[in-house]
Amino acid sequence: MKAFLMYRDRDFDPQQVLPQRERESRPSSRNQGPKLEQLLPWNEAALLDDLGLNILFNAMAADDVFLWEVAKVGVLSSVNDLDTVLYRQAVLRDCLKHEGIVKSIYQIAVEAITAERQNYWSFFGRYPGGILHRAVDVLGMLVGKLRALRRIADLHADVFESSGFSRLFAMLRQELSNEYFATIEQHLRRLKFRNGVLISAELDHHNKGADYVLRKTHDDQRGWIARLLPQRSSGYAFYLHPRDEAGARALSELRDQGVNRVANALAQSTDHVVSFFEMLRTELAFYLGCLNLQHHLVALNEPTCFPVPTVPRERCLSFRGLYDACLALSAGRRVVGNDVDADGKDLIVITGANTGGKSTFMRSVGLAQLMMQAGMFVPAERFCAELRERLFTHYKREEDATMESGKLDEELSRMSDIVQRITPSSMVLFNESFAATNEREGSEIAQQITHALVESGVRVLFVTHLHHFAHRLGSGKLRNVMFLRAERRPDGSRTFRMLEAEPLQTSYGKDLFEKIFAAEQPANGPL
Repeated sequence: MKAFLMYRDRDFDPQQVLPQRERESRPSSRNQGPKLEQLLPWNEAALLDDLGLNILFNAMAADDVFLWEVAKVGVLSSVNDLDTVLYRQAVLRDCLKHEGIVKSIYQIAVEAITAERQNYWSFFGRYPGGILHRAVDVLGMLVGKLRALRRIADLHADVFESSGFSRLFAMLRQELSNEYFATIEQHLRRLKFRNGVLISAELDHHNKGADYVLRKTHDDQRGWIARLLPQRSSGYAFYLHPRDEAGARALSELRDQGVNRVANALAQSTDHVVSFFEMLRTELAFYLGCLNLQHHLVALNEPTCFPVPTVPRERCLSFRGLYDACLALSAGRRVVGNDVDADGKDLIVITGANTGGKSTFMRSVGLAQLMMQAGMFVPAERFCAELRERLFTHYKREEDATMESGKLDEELSRMSDIVQRITPSSMVLFNESFAATNEREGSEIAQQITHALVESGVRVLFVTHLHHFAHRLGSGKLRNVMFLRAERRPDGSRTFRMLEAEPLQTSYGKDLFEKIFAAEQPANGPL
């Protein structure tokens, strides 16, 4: 059984996102698969820091560690396949419409996994008899949870519209039929061996037991009166003395030989059902994180929408009311959104006044791109963008006292790492990069790197105070360039909106100087 709620044809493997403590607590046979880090992009730390993603994950997790890890993997391992993005959007729409039902399914999966872990592996679990006993108990409990899923499918399947949920409910109805439950419960009753076990064996050429086979016992068809009457034995029998420990041990070993294959088969069946619940829990956890985020943004009266993704060759990027969700969540209030139509543009250069919202604007674009490619809604009134294979950030870093090389060398080193991994259908966000040197040298470095990336098909957003760099881009050979400028009113106040406008030679640092030092002056003027 498969959930198939994140991908149309494959799993969002739960073993890849289990917290470390849970992975270590699982039996070694169930501990296979790649580690969590293998799902995350190379620049995970940079994306977390530059885009403020931890704030987003905290809102999605709602203090649940498992939800936090699934949200992190789901967002950072975003896909660039259009069909998968639309597939997840449809599933998420169903989750938003039928939140109560989805949470009920999630709770059933959590209860099944929790109950299975509580039925711990004891010392005797290493022996076939112990394995069989545990598997019978666990599978009996899981059957009850499967029945609960089947009831939900029968009651609510018709109200879900996405192909993901429709296929899940159809699978539950088809595979979890009444005949299936009747058969499995009959087998579980028989495997408790209340009347002992029936085993056949042969003698090998050394007169040792071989070919042990567990046999199905015949049902006693006699009436209750006949069962009370003594019956003659049809074969030979022997009995152990109550204090014969060696004989009891030998008999136990014979029993384990007979039930060994059945124990392994039933344990594998149990693992299969548990794996289904783990997959269901993990894939639903991503959508529950989206629901938690939606509740936070609705409480702030912030808009959200389902984006319109396109393939890379369409070069689409336009939005209305796009805002930084992480800023809104941390501030606890509505923040300013922006409207931009950059369709057909490969390079967007953002200039303007200090503290005018340039970095926040670019962070909102990067965040929306990741959320869209994870199949989520985005923080905007309308958003349309092309899918990109990878997203990179190159932000300025604070000076490191222990740095062996200069700040510019550190920036160029990070840029070299990005170039080694970038693809033509990627996106790069630069925030005041290459400003650690003089204006002329920094502008030359920025221009050469930007030209090379854009000509390779990479979309670039560049926040800069390098006027020579911005001016030369406007008068150079690059045609598909858009210039945005942070709006500043005549009185020096900032609106935090980006307007399409040519760059200016000043960033209005004097406004900050007057604001800071004027506030420090005594009320009666300077001394």
